[in-house]
Amino acid sequence: MTFFKRKIEGELLKLTTGYPVVTVVGPRQSGKTTLVRRAFPNKPYVNLESPDVRELAQTDPRGFLEPYERDGAIFDEIQRVPSLLSYIQVLVDERRKTGMFILTGSHQLELHQAISQSLAGRTALLHLLPMSLTELSEAGFKLPLDELLLKGGYPRIFSHNLEATSAYRSYFQTYVERDVRQLMQVKDLTQFQRFVRTCAGRIGQPLNLEGLGSDVGVSAHTVKHWLSILEASFVIVRLLPYYENFGKRLTKASKLYFTDVGLASYLLGIETEQQMSRDPLRGHLFENLVVTELAKSRLNRGLDPNLYFFRDAHGNEVDVVYQAGRQLIPIEIKSSKTFTAEFLKPVRFFNDLVGERCGPGFVVYAGEHEQTVDVVKLVNYMHAGRLLATPHG
Repeated sequence: MTFFKRKIEGELLKLTTGYPVVTVVGPRQSGKTTLVRRAFPNKPYVNLESPDVRELAQTDPRGFLEPYERDGAIFDEIQRVPSLLSYIQVLVDERRKTGMFILTGSHQLELHQAISQSLAGRTALLHLLPMSLTELSEAGFKLPLDELLLKGGYPRIFSHNLEATSAYRSYFQTYVERDVRQLMQVKDLTQFQRFVRTCAGRIGQPLNLEGLGSDVGVSAHTVKHWLSILEASFVIVRLLPYYENFGKRLTKASKLYFTDVGLASYLLGIETEQQMSRDPLRGHLFENLVVTELAKSRLNRGLDPNLYFFRDAHGNEVDVVYQAGRQLIPIEIKSSKTFTAEFLKPVRFFNDLVGERCGPGFVVYAGEHEQTVDVVKLVNYMHAGRLLATPHG
């Protein structure tokens, strides 16, 4: 079975020298369990998804924690027993020892609320998304673009050589039956499944809650709630518009992306590389791939992504704006292999608008040739993660 070296591991190990608890959150099957068990092979491992283990933790939390009072443990899927966090707080306050407990979780809402109440100031928080293009490449998986868009980044697909469509079908069904049912407490999830598939068709577009609700047959209020469920379980991320008084009317709607492009491709019904190459939404999926790659490059170093987009009332738009202090760095994303001068227009527009605060702009595309044209650097998508790897300014 293939071993994947995750970029976030160094940050995880570093944080255990300064905090008594480190919490790793992210989508199910993104590799959290493998990461923490490999990083801390000598720590006891406890899976709170196991019903009997969970029952013990809920019934007698003090007795449950007793074997781990001295050296701590790894508690997997801690959101299943959030009440345990209060007892962990007491324990780490008494012991005053760093790196005691390593927690993982797959539901943001439950976990963040419990952490803010019990472990504020005592835990560092890391976000682990599916594998980056860099991680895949370093593990020996150098795939054509259409195959990357189809397979996404979930480790199990690569380590077990799974067929992507079947793997994502099982993943989605399990997610809906287990996680969504827990979070939403509803019996009929057919309409919700249709909603998620509709969301996949809106990748990279400013969100219109009323329009999305109309397409699915639910209210804008329901759409807002369902989007929060998808975010809470790490299925989607939203890119907020960069808003500043530039003397222009700017859009205030966020844009939607999936944390894994392979899942989005499955939801759109794309099953083969041939279908992918012809699909009208391929460009949006490519944009999704690059946006999440940029986010991973920051999250893997324990940093906020600081990614936004820009769009004004006249349709002038930059796909991604990276905020580095006061500096704003425009990044345009194009799925074409062939460069044209049109690619430069959004970055140049933003440069003229922002002036001296605008950092060197980038165009990320599917072509191989990389060079600087005027104030814009042309970059192949496989190197997108490097754009934010060094400080700007």
